[in-house]
Amino acid sequence: RDSTSDSSCGSRGQCERVQSVSSLLKRLGIEVPVIQAGMGGGLSDHRLAAAVSAAGGLGTLAASWTEPSELRRQVESIKRLTERPFAVNLVPAFEQEERLQVALEEQVAVVTFSWGIERDFIARTHAAGAMVAVQIGTLEEAQRAVGAGADILITQGREAGGHVQGTAPLLVLLERVRAAFDVPIVAAGGITDERSAEAASAAGATAIACGTAFLAASEADVHPIYRERLLRAKGEDTILTGLFDVGWPAAVHRVIRNATVASWEEAGKPASGARPGEGEIIGSQNGAAVVRYSDAQPTSSTDGDVGAMALYAGAGVGKVSRVDGGAALTERLARPLLAMGTAGT
Repeated sequence: RDSTSDSSCGSRGQCERVQSVSSLLKRLGIEVPVIQAGMGGGLSDHRLAAAVSAAGGLGTLAASWTEPSELRRQVESIKRLTERPFAVNLVPAFEQEERLQVALEEQVAVVTFSWGIERDFIARTHAAGAMVAVQIGTLEEAQRAVGAGADILITQGREAGGHVQGTAPLLVLLERVRAAFDVPIVAAGGITDERSAEAASAAGATAIACGTAFLAASEADVHPIYRERLLRAKGEDTILTGLFDVGWPAAVHRVIRNATVASWEEAGKPASGARPGEGEIIGSQNGAAVVRYSDAQPTSSTDGDVGAMALYAGAGVGKVSRVDGGAALTERLARPLLAMGTAGT
């Protein structure tokens, strides 16, 4: 063994990674470096977040479109199910003042922000005693987030499902950010199984964040038709597009190809306003109409032509093949990280 090695953990680089992960776990109060990404529209509610946190990971309650009173109820529900830390995710691109206030009043352990960097939000979160993780998709966004005081960077590669900030492949972005900043880095985008989790960790990620993998969790509020498509889809069945823009314009997203995508492509990919079936009501969700090209995610409360709606999924969806509980998924994704000696230390 050379002089840069350590007898307990291998090379110096490996030891540094072990120490970085161990430090992050202690700061977050969790046991394994697995984070369930916040998935909006009700797909990830209190049940899923609680299951992941109870298993030692960090569950996340997506709250950006939740009424403040309902958010408080869901936070309280998580607290009844587990005493472990969990996160609340907010999208500053939309008005989040009241929701942030609820999260801070409820003393959540971590607030994650995606699609927007608000220095004031970060300062207020720190003042309330919570940690801040900011999702970034470029090196420039990473610079702004660190400058604003982010404790953790969530680097999102373009392989991600749902709304995608990342423009580069995950491992490329991860390498760039890791070389430029000395903060914990969470890898997100296309991580759906043990092999992709191991690759992200080997590339220097301090932790991993997974969305598509947890859509298959039994606690996720996913419509049965949507879940069936998830379990059958391959990575090449997904498309990075701006098509489902009603409700969130000009935001790129990754979805599973369906009849809506096919008819738009056959029509020559016309711009918004000239697309086939524009404005057509194809279903309803919680009493509200869902029009074609809506950004609404199909939950169990959705009725209508569910298969024609936005079926968000990452490029790693082909590795999602069965329904498991959130705890079992957390443990499975953590397994290669434990084997590499980067968790549980």
